[in-house]
Amino acid sequence: MRFCRFGDNRLGLVEGANVRDVTTAFEVIPRQGYPFPTHDLFIENLDEVAARAREIASSAPSIPLAGLKFLSPVANPSKVVGAPINYQKHLDEVKSNAELHHNNEQHFAAIHKMGLFLKASSSLVGPGEGIALRKLDRRNDHEVELAAIIGKRCDRVSKEDALKYVAGYAIGLDLTIRGPEERSLRKSSDTYTVLGPWMVTADEIPNPGQLDLKIAVNGEIRQNSNTRYMILGVPELIEFASAFYTLNPGDIIVTGTPEGVSPIEPGDTIVATIEKIGSMEVKVRAA
Repeated sequence: MRFCRFGDNRLGLVEGANVRDVTTAFEVIPRQGYPFPTHDLFIENLDEVAARAREIASSAPSIPLAGLKFLSPVANPSKVVGAPINYQKHLDEVKSNAELHHNNEQHFAAIHKMGLFLKASSSLVGPGEGIALRKLDRRNDHEVELAAIIGKRCDRVSKEDALKYVAGYAIGLDLTIRGPEERSLRKSSDTYTVLGPWMVTADEIPNPGQLDLKIAVNGEIRQNSNTRYMILGVPELIEFASAFYTLNPGDIIVTGTPEGVSPIEPGDTIVATIEKIGSMEVKVRAA
């Protein structure tokens, strides 16, 4: 199944070139009081919401995909986990370009040594909200990444069991302001994590380690690779992350980007594509 959020927090079930508005399926989510949970209730109750969506889909309004404003399919992740330099060719290009590493070894060490990093959840938007660039005196780069969305609480899970905890996958853009500061700061500006255009449930992608992914800026292909070239795959990343902290429903793991990162500027149009998920168009503007 493919679930999107669009417009004014509407829930959509994607069917070909159309969306069924199944927002009323949210009614199966148990009501919560203060203090509210720090995880995503839709993702926590995905099975129940999906079952209700199936029941009502045939009678739900059908809307063309074209022209819809897509929000992030996850509204409330407790954390966004990043995987720095998780493709060997990207590691090679960072090492060879001072504009990317700023003479800081922590900007180009192997992921096993460097570890993971966290992005502010406030950086998360959907493709319809666009990217608002800050620090225009610096280089701002695009990074296309497979995003894995955690479906249930997991703590210290093995890589053998890790995929059991995935709710689904989406296209992720991890935007970066180049500079000497820590990654988490330079990647956590508002709109610097784009997720969408929808979430494809995990049953439709049994092998996330064999997906073509690419990105074009103003029609020019900038990155074009396959997730099989990840140094740590999705199971290993979940094992790595959950060894340090509990992952909650709706948490997002952006799994790293291949070679070909390059600058973007206000006025650019980005189209990111991942096999078995689809494509999303994102407009770039100045903050």
